[in-house]
Amino acid sequence: MSHEPTGAVKGLPENSYRELKKGEVYTPIMLPDKKYPEISAYSVIMGLVMAVLFSAAAAYLGLKIGQVFEAAIPIAIIAVGASFLTKRKNALGENIIIQSIGASSGLVVAGAIFTLPALYILGLEAEYYQVFLASLFGAILGMLFLIPFRKYFVADMHGKLPFPEATATTEVLISGEKGGEQAKLLLIAGLIGGIYDFVIATFGWWSEVFTTRVIPYGEVLADKLKLVFKINVGSAVLGLGYIVGLKYAAIIAAGSFVGWYFVIPIVSHFAPGLTAPVGAGVTTLVGAMSAEEIFTNYVRPIGIGGIAMAGIIGIIKSSKIIKEAFGLAITEIAGKREVNREVARTQRDIAMKIIVIGLLVCAVLIFVFFQFGVVHNLLQAFVGLLIVFIIAFLFTTVAANAIAIVGTNPVSGMTLMTLILTSVVMVSIGLSGTTGMIAALIIGGVVCTALSMAGGAITDLKIGYWLGSTPAKQESMKMLGSVLSAATVGGVIIILNQTYGFTGKDALVAPQANAMAAVIGPMMTGQAAPWMLYLAGALMSLILTMIGVPALAFALGMFIPLQLNTPILIGGIIAKIVATRSKDEKINNARRERGTLIASGFIAGGALMGVLSAFLRFGGINFVDEHWIESNAAELLALVMFCALIAYFVWDSLRGKPDAD
Repeated sequence: MSHEPTGAVKGLPENSYRELKKGEVYTPIMLPDKKYPEISAYSVIMGLVMAVLFSAAAAYLGLKIGQVFEAAIPIAIIAVGASFLTKRKNALGENIIIQSIGASSGLVVAGAIFTLPALYILGLEAEYYQVFLASLFGAILGMLFLIPFRKYFVADMHGKLPFPEATATTEVLISGEKGGEQAKLLLIAGLIGGIYDFVIATFGWWSEVFTTRVIPYGEVLADKLKLVFKINVGSAVLGLGYIVGLKYAAIIAAGSFVGWYFVIPIVSHFAPGLTAPVGAGVTTLVGAMSAEEIFTNYVRPIGIGGIAMAGIIGIIKSSKIIKEAFGLAITEIAGKREVNREVARTQRDIAMKIIVIGLLVCAVLIFVFFQFGVVHNLLQAFVGLLIVFIIAFLFTTVAANAIAIVGTNPVSGMTLMTLILTSVVMVSIGLSGTTGMIAALIIGGVVCTALSMAGGAITDLKIGYWLGSTPAKQESMKMLGSVLSAATVGGVIIILNQTYGFTGKDALVAPQANAMAAVIGPMMTGQAAPWMLYLAGALMSLILTMIGVPALAFALGMFIPLQLNTPILIGGIIAKIVATRSKDEKINNARRERGTLIASGFIAGGALMGVLSAFLRFGGINFVDEHWIESNAAELLALVMFCALIAYFVWDSLRGKPDAD
C-alpha cells in the first residue's frame, strides 16, 4: 500500500448522513485500500500536549464554575489551524489522531470531577494515586468495553443515529482539507453562533433562558399549577437539535413534557394534603417546592431509573453482537485465524485477543488497587471489582447511545445510580462509615470515567469512520491520551483542594461532586434512596420498548432539564422544514447539507467561545449586569434574538443548491 497522493478533497460522500440503500456501501474520504499519515511524531506530540492542556483547563474551570466544556471541537479547530500554518499535506489522518488523543482530556476530567472531589467535601482525604488510578482504570475500562460495539454503532447503524457532536467535529476537520465554499460557510456560521453565545455569556445583553414567568399569567401558572415553559436561546443547542433531527428530538421532548406537564402538576395537585416531606432525602414540603425542585426530587429519579433500564434492554438487544464478539475473541485466542488481516483498514479494531487480555489485566490491577489502596479487605475488594465491571459493562451501550442520539452523556445520573447500588451492596457486606464512603466514591469514580470515556470515544470513532481513519490507531491513541489526562487531572484536583477547597466561603463550586456527596453520606448511614421512583422509570422504559418507542431517548428527556430539550425540538423542526420544502429531492438534499454545515458552525463556534468566556470569567472579566440579566426585559429580548437566529438559520439553509460546492 502507498500513501494517497495529494488531491482536492470534495467533501463527505452524499450518503454520509443518511441510511444506506440495499447493497449500497459507504466509502470514506480516506480510501480503505490506501495508506495515509495518521500516527506520527507530530500527531502524537500535538495530541498529548492538547490532552495535558485541556485536562488542566477543563478540571480547573469545571470545578471553579461548575461546567465542563466539550474539548473535541476546539482541539479539532486547533489541529486544522496548526496543519494549515505548518503547510502539512495529507494532514487529515494526523488531525483525527490529534483530536482523538486530545479529546480524552474532557472525558477523563468529567469522570473525575463529578465524583472524586466529594471525598474532600465529606472531610475525607484522597491520595494522588487514588485519584490518578481511579481515573486511569476507568478510562481504559471504558475503551476496552466499547471497542467490541464500535462496528455496531458506527457502521451497522449508519444513518440511523444522528451523532450531533461527531457531525460538527467532522465538518470542522473536513473544512480544513476541503476549503472553498463549505469552509467559508462553516466559518461564517461559527462566527455568528460563537459571537451570539459569547455576548450572552460574557456581556449578558440578553438572558440565556426564556421562561413563561415573564408573562403575568405565566407567573400565576408557575406558582399555582407549577406549569412553566423554558427554552435555552443559545445557538449551539439549536444546532445540536438540527443534527439530532425531528424524530429523536420529538421523543426527547416528549419525555421532558411528560415530566414537566404531567408528573409535576400531579405531584403539585396533592401538595395541599401533605403535611410532611415525602420521598428519600427530601426535607421540604411539596407545597413549598417550585416546579424546578419537584423536577429534581421526583421527575429526575424517574429518568435515572428509565436510563438504567434502557441500558439493560440495550444489553439484551445487543446480545447477538456480544455473542459474536466473544466468539471472535475465542477464535483469535485459539489462534485459528488472524482476523485483522481479513478486514479493510477502515474496519480494523484492536484485536479481540488484546481486548480480552487487557480486561483481565485491568481486573487484576483494579482488584489490587481496591485491596491495598482502598478497602484492605479481600471480599470487599472483590465485590467492588464486580460492581465496577458489571455496571460499566451494562451502561457502556447507554453512554454510547446517548451520545449518538443527543450528544449528551447522562453520566452523572448513571454514576448516581452506581453510588446508590454500591452503597447498598457495601453496607450489606459490612462496609460503612468513612471507609465505606471512600470506597463507594472511588468505585463511582472508576465507573463514571469509564462511561464518560465510552460515550466520548464513540464520537471519535464515528468521526474516524466518516473520514476513513484506522480504528485500531484511534483506540490505542485514546488510551495513551488517557494516561496523561488522568495524571493531570489528579494533580489539578489536589492542588485546587489545597488552594481553594471545596467547602466553606469562596470554595470551588463542584456541583456534581456536591450532589454525589449529598447522596453518599445518607446512604452510608442507612437512609433510603428513591427506589419507587427508580422502579417507575424502569417500568416506563419497559412499556416504551413494548410499543416501539426508543426508551433511552424518552428517559433522557426526563433527565435533561426542560430548557435544553425545547431548543433541541426547535432545531429538529427546522431540519424537517428545510429538508421537505421542495418537491425536488436534490434541492432538499442540498438544503439539508447546507443546514448541517450551519448547525455544525453553531456548535463549533459556541464550544470555542464557551471556552474563551469561561477563561475570562475565571480571570474576573465579566461584564454581565446581574440586575439586568435577571429582569423580564432581558428574557423577552432573548426570545426576540432567538427568533432572529432561527430566521437566519432557515433562510440560509434554504439557499442550498444541488450544484453548490
